[in-house]
Amino acid sequence: MTKDTSGPAFPTHPDGALINDGMTLRDYAAIKAMQGFVMDDVLCKEAATEPEWYANIAEASYKMADAMLKARQA
Repeated sequence: MTKDTSGPAFPTHPDGALINDGMTLRDYAAIKAMQGFVMDDVLCKEAATEPEWYANIAEASYKMADAMLKARQA
C-alpha cells in the first residue's frame, strides 16, 4: 500500500522545466509536527530508551501528517 504524499512541497520550476521535485507535502507536515513533539515531554516519558523515543516521535509525526492530509481532502 502506497501512502498519499500529496506531491512535492517545494518543487522548482524555472522556465517551466521541473528540475527538483522537492520534499513531499507529507514529509513537510511530518517535520512540522515533529518539532512540536520534540518539545513535548510526554513522548519522552513513554519511551524506555532513547532510540524508542526517536521512533515514537517519528511515528507520531507521520500519523499527524497523514491526518492533516486526510483533513485537507475533506
